[in-house]
Amino acid sequence: MQTCLPAVAQQLFQDIRKVYEETSQIPDDLLIALKFVFGPCALQALDLVDQRSVTCLSSPSGRKAFQVTGGSGCLYTVFVSCHYCPCPAFAYTVLLRNESLLCKHILAVYLSQAMGVTQQEAVSNRQMSMLLSGTEAT
Repeated sequence: MQTCLPAVAQQLFQDIRKVYEETSQIPDDLLIALKFVFGPCALQALDLVDQRSVTCLSSPSGRKAFQVTGGSGCLYTVFVSCHYCPCPAFAYTVLLRNESLLCKHILAVYLSQAMGVTQQEAVSNRQMSMLLSGTEAT
């Protein structure tokens, strides 16, 4: 997974992947590091991961997008490759205030991938094109 996150965040996800593969748990020191690096959205993102709220949509052409069901039940299409989420928190805390690296939905995608618990769903090329253009949700 190619990201534009700081090296410390990338290393943190690698450490989580390694430990989670072996133990199916995230130790306290890595949880503390998550909270330190990502702030209050870390616990919210972990909650989304626990609820299996992250789905990777993939098409035959190889395109991928992620959908995250938020705590309120809203479905957000997240584009990790360009670090974009349409949620209000992303617009406010990331784009407007520059207070955070990402929102809980994008963090949930990274964490679910590191932990290997991302739901998978195949969609047609047409469905993916419509999803990416914002004309239809799957």
